[in-house]
Amino acid sequence: MRHYVRPIGRMSAPGSAPAITVAGRSDLLFAGAEVIEREEAGVRRSYRTAGEFLSDGSGAASGLSTLMERLCRPRPPISGLTLNRPRVMGIINVTPDSFSDGGRYLAQDAAIEHGFRLEAEGAEILDIGGESTRPGSEAVDLDEECRRVLPVIAALTKRSRALISIDTRKAEVMRRAALEGAHLINDVSALTHDPNSLGAAAATGLPVVLMHARGDPRTMQQNPTYDDVVLDVSDWLEARIEACEAAGIPRARLIVDPGIGFGKTLAHNLALLGSLSLYHGLGCALLLGASRKSFIGKLMGAGVDERLPGSLAAALIGSEQGAQILRVHDVAATRQALAVWEGARAA
Repeated sequence: MRHYVRPIGRMSAPGSAPAITVAGRSDLLFAGAEVIEREEAGVRRSYRTAGEFLSDGSGAASGLSTLMERLCRPRPPISGLTLNRPRVMGIINVTPDSFSDGGRYLAQDAAIEHGFRLEAEGAEILDIGGESTRPGSEAVDLDEECRRVLPVIAALTKRSRALISIDTRKAEVMRRAALEGAHLINDVSALTHDPNSLGAAAATGLPVVLMHARGDPRTMQQNPTYDDVVLDVSDWLEARIEACEAAGIPRARLIVDPGIGFGKTLAHNLALLGSLSLYHGLGCALLLGASRKSFIGKLMGAGVDERLPGSLAAALIGSEQGAQILRVHDVAATRQALAVWEGARAA
């Protein structure tokens, strides 16, 4: 039997009532949680208050002690960046074919300028990618990907105060980006695409984002199916975490991303967005990348350039559930939305 815990009932401030403290954050408190038990016969769901968890030693009586310890433990800083509030990761696509801004920042000077603009808008992490992984995209060879991203990384690491993330599936790009000063690896294949990536990522000593995806970008949207998308994604990410630990990458250096839009239908994406808090039980920092994704367009018939309101809504839903990193295109708008949301919560 597998257990899962989804904290629910976010509390605005500490009070006299018991609370589940998630990720060691005094502001990330929940009144209770949905407890999910999964076995071959099916899935059972029940609700427990925070007081009920605390009365049996954080779930010890029900076999949830390890899961609750992971859910509640503080998350260490990522390359020096603390995770005591939502952090904004700005996207820099050095590609001709990304779904949102393909070609706009393909030139090195344009990509570097965009990076400084995102930093000025409030991005604390800059995620630089040279290969589009949108549905239907084709792979880019190693030399071309390096030609696109390495000069941008080199320039930004010398002059930017933001952390620099390399968005790649290739082990050699990871190695070369680390030598240029990158602080973080973001792999949409969770170190499965390249057989050398586990060893390469471990050797760099950098934190790694493990994202869930079903299939290759060329085929991932061809009728994706799950038994239970929220639980299946959790199980898959747990297996990847264990593979990383075996390769020498500790859980403290891992960040999980449920992979909105990567091998998921509209219903799958909405289910994941509504249950993000469950993934704190993996014991890692949590990243949400929903910005301008097609599920927003499918809900409202909105084109890519019309998805800012939906993107902001997704970011706030993620923040409400404790996502520590928000990967976005529209940094200034996201920071403004977070400022209002955080201010209202603190009032």
